[in-house]
Amino acid sequence: MSPSILLLALVLGSAVVVVLAVLGGLLLARRRLGKLKAGGIEVALRVHRGEPGRGWHLGVAHYHGEEFAWYRALSLRSGPDWALNRGDMEIAARRSPSTAETYTMPAGSLVVHLSRPGDDIEIAMGNDALTGFLSWMESAPPSSVAPWAGH
Repeated sequence: MSPSILLLALVLGSAVVVVLAVLGGLLLARRRLGKLKAGGIEVALRVHRGEPGRGWHLGVAHYHGEEFAWYRALSLRSGPDWALNRGDMEIAARRSPSTAETYTMPAGSLVVHLSRPGDDIEIAMGNDALTGFLSWMESAPPSSVAPWAGH
């Protein structure tokens, strides 16, 4: 075989491997997002608030007891990217998103600024999801109201 044929075969083989890897990654991301959406709510999250309107990431959140577990939409992690415990955070402010922000969060979202030791986080979700989140934040765990309920 001539060197040019070997080089062509190597380039084509590499291209096939790259295409298969990208397709596999997209399939895994789609599968992850489908699993997360089952029983979850769409939530955008922003940790670094230094640049107005920037730094938002779309994801899906689930309530797990005392934690609000947030999973980034495009991530290969098996666990949550953020787990917010309602016992160590408080709602510092609520606001409507800026025009630039509306493109990076679920439709009809409101922004909630959460304060917790060591960092500030903003989350954005639709009105119905926000009502559920606020109820979850304000409710006490069953065991603190009725100690026997936790057993």
